[in-house]
Amino acid sequence: MTKSSELDAVFAALADPTRRRILSMLLEDDMAVTDVADPFDMSLAAISKHLTILATAGLISQEKRGRVKWCKLEPDSLRNASVWMQSFGQFEAVNLDAFERFLESVLGAGEDD
Repeated sequence: MTKSSELDAVFAALADPTRRRILSMLLEDDMAVTDVADPFDMSLAAISKHLTILATAGLISQEKRGRVKWCKLEPDSLRNASVWMQSFGQFEAVNLDAFERFLESVLGAGEDD
């Protein structure tokens, strides 16, 4: 996977509130899939799809221990996304107008070519 597609997978996984909540739960400790599913009002199959997306993005890992599948947070997988976001640190968090002007200037500069 290229860096760009890795970032795309991480941000796509983080875009869903259910998946963000799962990651928050896994901050505490490794969890069995059934324990991950408990607080949610959805089927185990639906939770499994969310877990697959998180695993594909590298945000979690899964392993089978006996008959139980466990999930573990992989916090290092957020490093590239964090570095990418920090490159925008020159802007105030709430100053979206300045960010938009910056993007227009950068993207507009390439149109003259």
